[in-house]
Amino acid sequence: MNRRIFLQRISAFAAFPAIPFVFPVQLDASNINPAAIAPLNKPKETWRGLITPEAYRVLFEEDTEEPGSSELNSETREGTYICAACHWPLFESQYKYESGSGWPSFTQPISGHVATKPDYQLIFLRTEYHCARCGGHQGHVFKDGPPPRGERWCNNGLALKFVPQTEPLPPLRS
Repeated sequence: MNRRIFLQRISAFAAFPAIPFVFPVQLDASNINPAAIAPLNKPKETWRGLITPEAYRVLFEEDTEEPGSSELNSETREGTYICAACHWPLFESQYKYESGSGWPSFTQPISGHVATKPDYQLIFLRTEYHCARCGGHQGHVFKDGPPPRGERWCNNGLALKFVPQTEPLPPLRS
């Protein structure tokens, strides 16, 4: 391989992360009932004052926490996992399972409560999902989960709060 071919191939790979900027992607909210949810159009700076700096980086800068760092990995009680920003219910505990990935994982979200979009940040296509209400980044969904759906909704623990079944859900943030 000569230098010119090598540089052409490297420059082609370098262009992949720019794809979302050249071809902007929108969240796929086709499964969301507009009558059931009013999306929040709150400025990101407002969220900064409501959540921890670490949660802000995950939810609104699409950062990822270290694997194995979330206390929600070992959570086994019955209850609901809600968005750490707006308190919108996202997952029920009956769909949580130990995936071995180091992040809280679920076989399915609450129907209509998340929106997805393509993610090319690691060059190959992944499906990213967000809270359908506030747009906060939650994680990625993969096709390597257990039957019957075969999905692994891999979530950042910092993007969630757990509410035990014995407690009422907190009010939604507006």
